[in-house]
Amino acid sequence: MNLNLFKRQPAHTPYSALPEPLPLVADMLPALLQVEQNAYSHPWTRTNFTDAMASGYHLPVWQRDDDILAYLVAMRGADEVHLLNFTVAPAHQQRGLGRWMMDYLLRWSQAQEVHAIWLEVRLSNQRAIRVYEACGFSQDGIRPGYYPVHNGVREDAVIMSLNW
Repeated sequence: MNLNLFKRQPAHTPYSALPEPLPLVADMLPALLQVEQNAYSHPWTRTNFTDAMASGYHLPVWQRDDDILAYLVAMRGADEVHLLNFTVAPAHQQRGLGRWMMDYLLRWSQAQEVHAIWLEVRLSNQRAIRVYEACGFSQDGIRPGYYPVHNGVREDAVIMSLNW
């Protein structure tokens, strides 16, 4: 699998010279939680992130100075990686950063000697679904009522995977 397929943005994109991500540490949590709350109607909590850190999940954070641009949370399984959170700060969306992140995740996953990445995404998040499909993910099914919406209403999740 050619992992460089995902670097399609032109050289002048603001993310062409991003440094390698830093691992999430506790000092980053206040700024990261602010991004999380701005990005989602049902954001992860501090406890979600601290539990992920304590469990040894992969938590790279892309930042410039003190500005958090993006982060992801990935869990290595027996023969797969489960992508749990994939976030680009709202102020930095639609500029190609998600593709950079996906390229990074694919390289990291292959280094883990797994053969697939899978994830769930809200059915209503068609922009994310299009990005994942453009990166080679396929839709594998639906998890009914997986995500909370409000007042007891729940939304389906699309299960997606990329295999190599």
